[in-house]
Amino acid sequence: MKKIVEGIVEESLAVKKAFFEKNTDSILEAADRIAVCLASGHKLLVFGNGGSAADSQHMAAEFVNRFVIERAPLAAIALTVDTSLLTAVGNDYSFEEIFSKQVRALGRPHDMAIGISTSGNSPNVLRAVEEAKKMGMFALGLSGRGGKLASAADLCLCVDSDATPRIQEVHITLIHVLCDLTDRILFPEAFSNA
Repeated sequence: MKKIVEGIVEESLAVKKAFFEKNTDSILEAADRIAVCLASGHKLLVFGNGGSAADSQHMAAEFVNRFVIERAPLAAIALTVDTSLLTAVGNDYSFEEIFSKQVRALGRPHDMAIGISTSGNSPNVLRAVEEAKKMGMFALGLSGRGGKLASAADLCLCVDSDATPRIQEVHITLIHVLCDLTDRILFPEAFSNA
């Protein structure tokens, strides 16, 4: 069992290291786009399924509440939390529309859609990303090897792994990095004494 633990940790660290070394410029671009979106009075709409739904909620909470520094709340909504809405759309239309209908209702041009899918092929995530782009929103994808999300999103940060747990571990670290960078861009004075 000790070897299993060591193997999981080694694999996780290797996947993270490879992802961040390969994607630094794209991560910086994503953080800049998030900061511009929020600074201009627009919002983030974040969505995904399963563990990615939990990541969506985590990300929105970090922006609305705070990440590390004390600062004003930032506008972010997880489209995964309203069970009445999700079940109504799923029942009356289809599960594929649970996020796209919310994007249409809540999104505005220059908002940002952030779709999270470990496979990159979740139909409801893809549909919402396509809807967001039609509406003039920037679409950021977080995925595994990419799938269809890699070409559907304006910018997709793809983890080069087929193991869902390793992809999700990178995604949560990436979300924390994006939150940290966004705070540093928007509130540099809070870091000047650090």
